[in-house]
Amino acid sequence: MSSRLLELDHYVIRRKILKIFGASFHVYTPSGALVGFSSQKAFKLREDVRVYEDESKTRELLTIGARNIVDFAAAYDIVDATEGTKVGAARRRGWSSILRDSWELLDPSDRPIGTLREDSAVLAMVRRLLSNLVPQTYRLEVPGGGGATMRQHFNPFVYRLEVRVDPGATVDRRAVLGLAVLLAAIEGRQE
Repeated sequence: MSSRLLELDHYVIRRKILKIFGASFHVYTPSGALVGFSSQKAFKLREDVRVYEDESKTRELLTIGARNIVDFAAAYDIVDATEGTKVGAARRRGWSSILRDSWELLDPSDRPIGTLREDSAVLAMVRRLLSNLVPQTYRLEVPGGGGATMRQHFNPFVYRLEVRVDPGATVDRRAVLGLAVLLAAIEGRQE
């Protein structure tokens, strides 16, 4: 799959907070050029998120779908829509996500290849108990080095998640993008 979005090591995902049904996300380069668009269908029993090359939705890049309707430790398959192949999955780490958000990034065979965690247990508790005004930061750690950082920026009207993949990281950019969009969709609703 050849798409400018999947070659980037740094991009920003934005979502307007006040959308009534479903959710849509725009993906921008750091200079502000639109390189991707994502939509989440409303009123679905299972999460169904699609990533496109642009707002016209003519070229679908990724699909992200929940395996089960309700699952405390939910798993979401990330599929390359142009090839029809699974590139990985993201699995929420159930009980450990209550106090501090934690996800596992899985390879196409569902073997763990990385862990995404919220920055600090103390800040996580502050966010949950006192205020969502404290932006979240996540770190994707991949054994052998080379992960990514996902940092939310505070804005009361627009959810903004900045994604930076480490230089030389070997993790599949499609899986990182799928995880970042899923994070924006799921965690962004907690605001």
